[in-house]
Amino acid sequence: MLYALILAGGKGTRLYPLSRANNPKQFLKLINNKSFLRSTVDRIKPMVKKENIYIVTNEDYVDKVKSELWELDESNIIVEPSNKETATCIGLSAVKLLKKDKDAVLMVFPSDHYIEKEKLFLDTLQQGVEVCERRRGIVTIGIPPTRPETGYGYIKMGDRISTAMVTYKVERFTEKPNTVVAKDFLMKGTYLWNSGMFIMRADVLLREIEKYLPKLYKSLMEIYQHIGLEGEEEVIKDQYNLIDGISIDFGIMQKTRKGYVIKCEFEWDDIGTFESLARFLKNFRQNKVSGITYTEDSENCTIISNDKLIIGFGIKDLVIVESEDVVLIMDKSKDQEIKHLVNNMKNHEEVNKYV
Repeated sequence: MLYALILAGGKGTRLYPLSRANNPKQFLKLINNKSFLRSTVDRIKPMVKKENIYIVTNEDYVDKVKSELWELDESNIIVEPSNKETATCIGLSAVKLLKKDKDAVLMVFPSDHYIEKEKLFLDTLQQGVEVCERRRGIVTIGIPPTRPETGYGYIKMGDRISTAMVTYKVERFTEKPNTVVAKDFLMKGTYLWNSGMFIMRADVLLREIEKYLPKLYKSLMEIYQHIGLEGEEEVIKDQYNLIDGISIDFGIMQKTRKGYVIKCEFEWDDIGTFESLARFLKNFRQNKVSGITYTEDSENCTIISNDKLIIGFGIKDLVIVESEDVVLIMDKSKDQEIKHLVNNMKNHEEVNKYV
């Protein structure tokens, strides 16, 4: 049976101060009147039954997920006791669904994507389900790159397989490159952005985890043995204390020989930075703005106001964001470094409460 798994436990720190620890990116309404999480669920409803949509998150956000997705049963929320990266949270979800259904097929989605041409999106997912079933592989969705982006991972396309949509063997996964390498990938035309969306059978994923991450597999099997029994939550917490977290990209996709990638034709964006968010803001005198703003003699700035007037006068290449009790003023070149800034702020008592 087909299941959707939506990853909704992240902090979204690269959009700080819009995204906060108590109200992270997946719950924000930045593009339209829907949160990213709600949009993700609504997008897949034509393909997946409501009872087969699962959200994996952490303990801090359970109530927010319940409020946002009131139509889902509480049992459809998979709760992690701590963040141990995507290989772990997807693996935990896989063993839970495998216990329920030995033929479970998982479609894994981040909760913060913007997608247009949703009919093409659903057609692409259907193609991915067929490939993962027929070839017993792990399928990912690749995005044709439009710029030398250093914030995304890249997938090198290998041999094309004979299917309806443009589908390839994965030749290589490459994590976030520097600008020189990203420009080279763009020129070669054989690389796609890694969207972070995956389609695979639960049993196939677990066999790959057994092969490449045996310690994680041992912990997941211990959890599997206790699913549905008294003390299940305690076992999960104990095993999570033993797990060294790793992403599915590093842990599995860079090593597996079962990887396939579909070159997508729908429109996609990952609203993970202010640079990406700016693409959806209105233009005003060579700047991207939102809220109450005014600029003169300023160019190439991103300015986001909540409820105060922000005036840009004689400035260039800045990001200015006003949100609640915080104002961020940042050089645009620091867009990928906000996560480190927030982590450093946590170590300073006088500003920790603003994170």
